[in-house]
Amino acid sequence: MRDRKLSTNIVGVAISGPSSKYVVDSIVEAEQEGIPAVWLTSGGGSGDSLSVLAAAAARTDKILLGTSIMRIWSRHPVTTAEQVSTISSIAPGRFRLGVGSGINSTVERTFGVKFHSPLTHISEYIHIVRTLLHSGSVSFKGSCYTACSELPGISDDVPVMSSTLGPKSYEMAGKVADGAISWVTPHSYATGEALTILQESSHAVQRTTPSLILHAALCITDDICEGKRGVRSRLGYFPTIPFYSDMFARAGFSNSAKSGWTDEMIDSILICGTEHQASQELDFLFASGVSEILVTVVFDPGKHASIARSMRFVSDYCKEVDS
Repeated sequence: MRDRKLSTNIVGVAISGPSSKYVVDSIVEAEQEGIPAVWLTSGGGSGDSLSVLAAAAARTDKILLGTSIMRIWSRHPVTTAEQVSTISSIAPGRFRLGVGSGINSTVERTFGVKFHSPLTHISEYIHIVRTLLHSGSVSFKGSCYTACSELPGISDDVPVMSSTLGPKSYEMAGKVADGAISWVTPHSYATGEALTILQESSHAVQRTTPSLILHAALCITDDICEGKRGVRSRLGYFPTIPFYSDMFARAGFSNSAKSGWTDEMIDSILICGTEHQASQELDFLFASGVSEILVTVVFDPGKHASIARSMRFVSDYCKEVDS
């Protein structure tokens, strides 16, 4: 199987909402606005991400559709490959699969499984899904999963990516995945130590370095404080989760589990300011080795005007890059 490389210098938007219909309609609207890519997370009121993206695939023509991420515990990897193959047949060349373990307490409560060896689970999961999609068949027996199956066709245009937080997850992604997806990760850490690990681990097994998809909070506004309030409102609980607090500590922000979001932590993940200022920040990140940027649009809970402004900016920035 050849390594699957993603497009570069794309800015995609994380879409969420109170219902599946709302999310599908939002994806259709995003395409009409010129947004090049959208991403869906797991959980919340949006419904099953693969089902929602299948519906969106049928109503759109060119926007890229991805999961960031789909929790692996919700379905067997063969089932995932079958569903992804279906979406890919509806939207050839437009679907991207990102998988991850999710948060241990949520996984155990939701699925009734014991959360253990997450990286082994993810590695085997990616191997099965990627092999089945890219070659059409798989025969595998690992410590976590067993699979013996065939697909009626090959979907080798679908990159299979992994969520990444700490060094071991970047090392694993470098060895088996087509991309590494960060989430609320300080940008200097992601483009520094983490990217180096991704490069070294892939080179060690003679693979092309997987694409780094960098998550960022985005707020186009004349009021910098609005962006900070938006992060605390939209992404407020992440620093208190053990996996994330460990990642923040490695990036130089100790004790985040108790402190929550400090201004310095927010500055490390937030792109905020005027269109010109945000463009400069995006240019810098792409020059630092990032392949794509995945943004969560944040805003002051009492003000919604910056949402439309931020979406317009993403569209305008990507059009300028393509021109």
